[in-house]
Amino acid sequence: MQTCLSIFSRIFHDVPFGYDLGELGRYYRAYDTLMKYWHSVLPEGVMIEVKYEDLVGDFEGNVRRMLAHCGLDWDERCLAFHQTTRQVNTASSAQVRQPIYKTSLRRWQPAAELLKPLFEGLGPELAYADELVEPHSRAATPGTVAVTESRS
Repeated sequence: MQTCLSIFSRIFHDVPFGYDLGELGRYYRAYDTLMKYWHSVLPEGVMIEVKYEDLVGDFEGNVRRMLAHCGLDWDERCLAFHQTTRQVNTASSAQVRQPIYKTSLRRWQPAAELLKPLFEGLGPELAYADELVEPHSRAATPGTVAVTESRS
């Protein structure tokens, strides 16, 4: 949900599926299927999964884990990525100038009903994968989402 909302909220000229929530959900579902395929056919340990929630919760620990996975040495400058003076030409150009922050966590929550096409496009397995969405709400009321209070 968070990844899709992030794409939807930006103008990506080369991402035409990013302007329709249902289509965006279907593309993300295809991506998820592809990632499951690669996890199933590649040797154990080739891929590493890094969840944003884990990264902001333990930034240094996860950066160390990623560097180790890539066979790279630790460098303290990794913790000060936001102090770079190099040019950044991406949608996250403002973000890279700030220390890592948690304000984007659960960003989609207040607008869950408005994002119904995205929920439908993602399908039940992905749309309800977020820990804050109560699984029992699916069976009780199809097409609706119950969202609990954020714990962060």
